[in-house]
Amino acid sequence: MMRQQKRWDDLSSMGERIQQETPPFFKKLRAVGLIVAAIGTSIVMAPVALPALLTTIGGYLIVGGSVLTAISQATVEEGE
Repeated sequence: MMRQQKRWDDLSSMGERIQQETPPFFKKLRAVGLIVAAIGTSIVMAPVALPALLTTIGGYLIVGGSVLTAISQATVEEGE
């Protein structure tokens, strides 16, 4: 029971953290992450046959951009 309550507290604090104001630098970083993920998606979903290496790089761009965006969104000013 206690472990389940701690998980719930952790999840609710993360939700509150994501809703707080993001510092300006991380807003720019979040935008870069979205652009990188969009480029990766464009490569992977291209209507023409691409070499396997290029498709693999596209997948890595999607993952990297998504992680960059998520971490940037969860960053808040210290002391908040």
